[in-house]
Amino acid sequence: MILDTVLTTSTAMVAQTAGLLDTDSFLVSMLLKVALVIGLFLSLPLIVGYMEHKAMARLQHRRGPMFAGPAGSLQLVADGIKFIQKEDVIPRAADKWVFAIAPGMALVPALLIFFVLPFGPGVWAADLELGLFYALAITSISVLGVMMGGWASANKFSLIGGLRAAGQLIAYELPLILAAIAVAVQAGSLSLVGIVESQATFMVAGTDINVWFVFPQILGFTIFFVAALAELSRPPFDMPIADSELVFGYMTEYTGLKFAMYLLTEYAGMVSMSALMVVLYLGGWQILPGVPLPGCEAGGGLFDCGVLGTLIGVGVVMGKILMLTFVMVWLRVAYPRLREDQLQRMSWLVLVPLSLVNLAVVAVAKVVF
Repeated sequence: MILDTVLTTSTAMVAQTAGLLDTDSFLVSMLLKVALVIGLFLSLPLIVGYMEHKAMARLQHRRGPMFAGPAGSLQLVADGIKFIQKEDVIPRAADKWVFAIAPGMALVPALLIFFVLPFGPGVWAADLELGLFYALAITSISVLGVMMGGWASANKFSLIGGLRAAGQLIAYELPLILAAIAVAVQAGSLSLVGIVESQATFMVAGTDINVWFVFPQILGFTIFFVAALAELSRPPFDMPIADSELVFGYMTEYTGLKFAMYLLTEYAGMVSMSALMVVLYLGGWQILPGVPLPGCEAGGGLFDCGVLGTLIGVGVVMGKILMLTFVMVWLRVAYPRLREDQLQRMSWLVLVPLSLVNLAVVAVAKVVF
């Protein structure tokens, strides 16, 4: 009986919809998917980092990275060379093993989430039936790397930064999950691909007007976006890294490649959280509500797309991701850092009650309509 239950559960978590990278050969499919995930993981965060350099320079009226390559495009390459050349310093009193593996503990979950993110029609590594559950669970693991780095540094400022990060994660993970659950209730699916598909057929009650989930769930989208900023410790929720108070928080003692791994984790988190918002609220690769992609045959322009439709779909997803990450950069420039008490108060007294109200309203509307 137990074995049957385990097998049933395992079967339910495997791919539901075949993607473009699924072939008759398991080995070939696996290699293609790993190549896709690693390629996206190494390229998209760099694009976001470059955009942040340029956008902050414009918004703050600074020259910015203008001279390293055409339009400053090689600035990140120069930064990478700098990180490689820097000495790998480990504090004498640090727990050396924990100190060494902490950046990897933060980075690996940021990579694993890319396996379930759909970046276009058929462009995904795996469509899990519990894809949303997997994505939310994997994002909560990165805080272990943050806490390990803060504790193992043998530095009081680093420890305070790690503890702040843990408290912030606990406070803001709850409204983020509740907002995502409301989308799953409305879509009737935990599959990320299934959620995109449901938005292609979701109509305003009593009409033939197709809308994305962001319209009926604008409150949930706002809650998810704010909570995602806090989960990533992005301004104005960057208390764990408050450089004016903690030097640089849990990263104070890190140099070279270890420091670069923490930075890559942050930018990869910006991409993955933005991709989740695109899938949950902004219709995935649909250009506009009710507008199918060119060359697509299925309802809403979701599957069976030709080369043109697939490329346009991937471009639409990337454009939406860059739009959301630009807003994150904009908020970094425009708003001051919150105090720790303000940060906790916003979560427990504002976002959690609002997310519960949003979930209740969605559940009632699902039953009534």
